[in-house]
Amino acid sequence: PCAMGLATPTSIMVGMGKGAEKGILFKSSAALEQVHKLNAIVLDKTGTITKGEPSVTDIVVSSQLSAIGNQSDHPLPITDNRPPITDYWLRIAASAERGSEHPLGAAVIRAANEKGLILSEPTSFESVAGHGIYAVVDGHQVFVGNQRLMEREELLLNGLESEAIALQEQAKTAMWLAVDGQATAVIGVADTIKDGSQTAIAAMQSMGLAVVMMTGDNKATAQAIAAEVGIDRVFAEVLP
Repeated sequence: PCAMGLATPTSIMVGMGKGAEKGILFKSSAALEQVHKLNAIVLDKTGTITKGEPSVTDIVVSSQLSAIGNQSDHPLPITDNRPPITDYWLRIAASAERGSEHPLGAAVIRAANEKGLILSEPTSFESVAGHGIYAVVDGHQVFVGNQRLMEREELLLNGLESEAIALQEQAKTAMWLAVDGQATAVIGVADTIKDGSQTAIAAMQSMGLAVVMMTGDNKATAQAIAAEVGIDRVFAEVLP
């Protein structure tokens, strides 16, 4: 009895230690004991399958914009698609995201910093779980997030739906930017797949495990990423 009393906690401690060495954290000894019964495993997309280091790849501005704010203070050459107008909207989005801790928000801020854009301090900020953020920037009401956020707030989409779909079909996340009640631009953000993801997923599948991907991202982007790594079952647009 004494030997068993010593052996059991020792074996559990060693097992949990070996798991930690390989980056696997067991929440409890009971979880470790149940591992041999697993028949499926669920993986998050961002930071697990992908590197979790998204970067801005595209900024698509709506051609249907109405005047926003004071034209003298914030000139908007709506018919001009030169880089300055994309930089203008990037600056607004990055300024709004200054209160966010989300990797996508960090990517937008990083892109603005790389261009040397001077960001404003938002006077109001609110995180909308599973949707995006709301902020007041330079006196403008700004929403940055997914299309569900735009629809929830009943904002004008200004014909950007097809542009968002095109980005998503390229495995990019489409971040919508809306200012004063209307969508102004869609920002494409891409995250690269980790080098070992496909190999690890194939190894788990060879063990008879069903591998599932779960993400808060949109269905098109999620399915594109899943296809690249050999996952055929995806749960997308999942809320926290």
